[in-house]
Amino acid sequence: MASRVRYPDFLKEVFLLSVSCFGGPQTHIAHFSKRLVERKKYLSEADLMELNALGQVLPGPTSTQTLTAVAYKLGGPNLAYLTLIIWMLPSVAIMTTAAILMASFETKQMSLEFTRFIQPMAVGFVAYGAFTIGMKTITRPRGVVLMVLAAVASFIVKTPIVFPIILLAAGCITAFNYKAHPRQPKKKFDVAWPNLFLWIGVLIFAAVLGSFTRSNPELLPIRLFENFYRNGSLVFGGGQVLTPMLYTEFVQFAPKRYLTSQEFLSGYGLVQALPGPVYSFSSFIGALSMREFGTSGEIVGAIAAAAGIFLPGTFLIFFMIRVWDSLKSFRSIRASLEGILAANTGLVAAAALLLFLPLISEDHSLKNILLNLAFTFGTFALIAFTKIPSWAIIAAGLLLGFVI
Repeated sequence: MASRVRYPDFLKEVFLLSVSCFGGPQTHIAHFSKRLVERKKYLSEADLMELNALGQVLPGPTSTQTLTAVAYKLGGPNLAYLTLIIWMLPSVAIMTTAAILMASFETKQMSLEFTRFIQPMAVGFVAYGAFTIGMKTITRPRGVVLMVLAAVASFIVKTPIVFPIILLAAGCITAFNYKAHPRQPKKKFDVAWPNLFLWIGVLIFAAVLGSFTRSNPELLPIRLFENFYRNGSLVFGGGQVLTPMLYTEFVQFAPKRYLTSQEFLSGYGLVQALPGPVYSFSSFIGALSMREFGTSGEIVGAIAAAAGIFLPGTFLIFFMIRVWDSLKSFRSIRASLEGILAANTGLVAAAALLLFLPLISEDHSLKNILLNLAFTFGTFALIAFTKIPSWAIIAAGLLLGFVI
């Protein structure tokens, strides 16, 4: 397969995608189809959709996994890792720079009031994410029930461990409905296991190393890598589902609280205006978490966070490419996806509420509360009912922040 593509040609296409793919994973796949299928004919539309479906059933960033899987099929692991770096680099660099500038502004006590509208707008993006995920994945009453239960549980229990428990429990519940799925011929598993062992090995090693370095603030990058690697190993559904996990862990969780809710929302709003993967938001959080160590520390924190969030999904997609045809023949596996996706919707819906509450609890002015509501629902409406790109909506919010 490697002979089908020259590395420089393919990586050039990846770079062009990294600076032109606005709109999140739902629209990324359309860009991939236009450039890689229609224009360059690297693979068929059916092959691309199959790889995208595979990414959707794995934890991690779906569009990133799809693109790296394409590279893996065309040129093996070397091309895939180069693709990952080039795809994530522009947005990670911008988000890291934004975090450094924000920390600098705060240190110099410069006003960040121009970002005030970005925060309720970010809530609008999260709410729309819950809406679109729910419309696409919830088709039965039990899905609605699981969505509501997941939302309530994640809203009440403010600890990071609740998210994987919710997802696993929801998947197990619908797995019992396997008889509703047609039988498929079983296929013999004949796979190479190194990437799965690599994913598990790094997960365990990072967890152990993180526990031993907990008392040393200078080794915070190790713990950041562990935190993001763990989250990246458990998130089904893309950046919208990642948001509540990161908010709970880095804003609400008492031992950490590295960011304020305003900083978190400003960063999340900004990443919506950028091309490339939404998961690059992790570099913003990593950089701000290391603000006490200066610019070099912020850069190290951003790199640790970005590496942690992107690597698990990459290891898993490399492994699953080889076993997918066999695995999807099991009805219980296909049935469990219904519960996982429904729970995802509940997590995102709860995140929208959790993110909005600080906007009204920290400022009891009726005028500002109404203004935040207007920007939240206005952003939702613009995304849902117009074709205005997300970057233009965020740019307008920043401009209004400067003007008003």
